[in-house]
Amino acid sequence: MEKKKIWNIAKTLLKISITVLSLYLVSRKVDFKDLKDAFAESNPWFLFLAFLAFVISQLISSSRLNTFFKGIGLKISEIYNFKIYLLGMFYNLFLPGGIGGDGYKIFLLRKKFEIKGRRLFQAIFFDRLSGLWALGLINATLLIFIPNLGIPNWAPVLAVALGTVAYYVIMRKFFGDYSKQFGLAHLKALMVQSMQVVSVIFLLCALNFEGKFSPYLFMFLMSSLVAIFPFTVGGLGARELVFLYGAQYFQMDQHVAVIISLLFYCISALLSFSGIYFVFHPQKIGVNKIELKQDLEIEK
Repeated sequence: MEKKKIWNIAKTLLKISITVLSLYLVSRKVDFKDLKDAFAESNPWFLFLAFLAFVISQLISSSRLNTFFKGIGLKISEIYNFKIYLLGMFYNLFLPGGIGGDGYKIFLLRKKFEIKGRRLFQAIFFDRLSGLWALGLINATLLIFIPNLGIPNWAPVLAVALGTVAYYVIMRKFFGDYSKQFGLAHLKALMVQSMQVVSVIFLLCALNFEGKFSPYLFMFLMSSLVAIFPFTVGGLGARELVFLYGAQYFQMDQHVAVIISLLFYCISALLSFSGIYFVFHPQKIGVNKIELKQDLEIEK
């Protein structure tokens, strides 16, 4: 138990260190005063629309996860699922050490519905995998609109098509329960990523940007791939670094690129913070405060 606590502390400190280092590297390339001025001059209505688009993306993302839960016979309401989804977002962003959002969802659902943790883990794994697939598909589409990369249009299309077929065949053969909802789950995955792209488009509009959108959208999706890996606190720092160096390669405005990343992080943090409600009112997800505290202590 002591070793696990030490590892959790070390992991948290490492994440914070990498986040701080990443932000420091970004600060050497851009002037944060300029970022502050750009934010002050941004259009609040487009910022609101960007936040709304992100909220919609997370509602769909929660429903996508529930689709995989239904594939293993776990039937919970969309409202209940979204509640624990928000709590998971809060744990992932504001409590980067210890149990983590996905871990607590598995722990809670396993205890409440007496379903094997392995099955829940697989459902969450395929939920994340469907998100990666959607990122790949949209990135492949955007590559067609970025000719300076020198990639033939047919190459990304063929790669995604072959990857999708292989992905489905493997899932159907070895994980049949999850493949039953393949079409619906992956349609939702596309909708999730599409709404996040829409959110970034609104952020660009909020900054009164009048250039070409496709490089910024492409780099946003690339930064989303990096943010999936738990090296930093909620992806903060990692996204900004990807945007920064991508801006240099595509000759994009570095300040616009970085502020887009920071604004998206703020939007994500704002929604994630709402999950704290279920920390203080755990009865809303079917547990009491004592049980919640005991569960967290056990997992830590």
